[in-house]
Amino acid sequence: MTKRIAILISGRGSNMVALADAIQNGTIPNAEIAVVLSDQPDAKGLVVAQQRGIKTLAIPRLGRKREEHDREIVSVLRDERVDLICLAGYMRVLSPYFVDAFKDRILNIHPSLLPLFPGLDAQRQALEHGATESGCTVHYVDNTLDGGPIIAQRTVPVLPGDTVESLSARILEQEHILYPEAVASILARLEDK
Repeated sequence: MTKRIAILISGRGSNMVALADAIQNGTIPNAEIAVVLSDQPDAKGLVVAQQRGIKTLAIPRLGRKREEHDREIVSVLRDERVDLICLAGYMRVLSPYFVDAFKDRILNIHPSLLPLFPGLDAQRQALEHGATESGCTVHYVDNTLDGGPIIAQRTVPVLPGDTVESLSARILEQEHILYPEAVASILARLEDK
């Protein structure tokens, strides 16, 4: 049976594109993107998704409390009957209400080798810490900041003279490989249940 994926974005949606490409070429089999949802109505990724014929929806925060905003999103995701939620550059911490509503069905990709450098500016944190390697992590989302169980990681060397931009670009290349692989493996596990 085809699994329905929701992708939450706040910006350009490059990981959303990587997931859409992987579904289209069969790297993620038996899956479809039910909706691409953003908290930012002007997110460039919404336009990209629309150009691909994917349903999109913006649910702006509008100064609401986190849980109030999340309740509206959860309602939409339930209506869409999603099996898995992929955070792809979604720049908002989910409320416990949201996490509990889709327990063990929310994935995130983070630009560091967690548990190192959680939160914002992970690449800058790695450089400031003098790390010799960095990378990316796909993990389950729980009620901690980037602390949920790790699913998969890819390593990237930190090169002499690296800037936040150069390191970020190399990590992003690996994110676009790792996220589809991780999603495919999780969906295969869901299929076995």
